[in-house]
Amino acid sequence: MAEAKTVPTGASVAEFLDAVEPAGRRDDGLVLRDLFDRVTDTDAVMWGPSIVGYGLQHHRYATGREGDWPIVGFSPRKANMSLYGLQLPGGEELVERLGKVKVGAGCVWVGRLSNIDLDVLASLVDRAWIHARG
Repeated sequence: MAEAKTVPTGASVAEFLDAVEPAGRRDDGLVLRDLFDRVTDTDAVMWGPSIVGYGLQHHRYATGREGDWPIVGFSPRKANMSLYGLQLPGGEELVERLGKVKVGAGCVWVGRLSNIDLDVLASLVDRAWIHARG
């Protein structure tokens, strides 16, 4: 079975976020780091070259494949901000209240943080964190 490509690294989260372009995406990334740090009360870790992750959970899929993934996280990509770990059963109404987002199979995409409700985002992060940590 192939090795997972997205794993925790020793890279600096601060250095990664400081280098994000364009500047608006970098600013949004810094806001998200503050929000995720506050809600999870844990330190961020780089997962692969571009995901800022919090916590770790082990997944076992029906196919037999297994792997680790952050409980919650984000990635400031050029086209949008990817938010991971927020889609839990029963949380659809909160995702709808988040604001202008696109929902994918494994993440929620945000164009600009100014288009979403950060209090709702904090609630989603908190809900996912509590769910995973028991």
